[in-house]
Amino acid sequence: MNDSPRFADFPPTTLADILGGDQVMDIGIRPLWPAIPRVAGPAFTVSCPPGDNLMLHAAIYRAQPGSVVVVQAGDVDYAVAGGNVCAVAQRRGITAFVVDGVIRDLAEARAMGFPVFARGVSPVAGAKAAVAPLNGPVRCGGVTVTAGDVVVADEEGVVVVPVGRWEQVGADARARLAREAAQTLDEWQAAHSARIEQILATNGFRE
Repeated sequence: MNDSPRFADFPPTTLADILGGDQVMDIGIRPLWPAIPRVAGPAFTVSCPPGDNLMLHAAIYRAQPGSVVVVQAGDVDYAVAGGNVCAVAQRRGITAFVVDGVIRDLAEARAMGFPVFARGVSPVAGAKAAVAPLNGPVRCGGVTVTAGDVVVADEEGVVVVPVGRWEQVGADARARLAREAAQTLDEWQAAHSARIEQILATNGFRE
């Protein structure tokens, strides 16, 4: 998707305000090393059953450069990827892994600067036996992700922009950021104070 890099300009906070919480992965899906840069790209989706990671290992040779590989893992007991898988993914131009599960060899991923968002780490490797289709709908962090949805992730969280809403969400995000950039803190404070006082009064607050 040629237009997807623009989404790296949009903070997850801005996108969450536009899309709502249903498109935001839960807080268990987090960056696994400090100061991970914001990443964005079309989702390449993978589903792995408990204890097996074959399809993620297959996916790194099939996902297009710029993709964010989104994985629905079957558990948090077995790692779906390690250092060499991350290295090959990075070599092939994959932007990041977003995993509802765990990986291993975190120090290697951190050293090479490959972004991974997941539930944690485990030194136990999964098996490689279970074949399943790639690029079907998956659930990751409580969000349904389909192939081609835009995934935007940084230290603030992971947001999924549905494939049919790229243009409108992008336009809304640009407009929102432009308004915020044009507003001084004094202006924001004045508007915020008035809004809060109005809500307090409406809801019966008394000093």
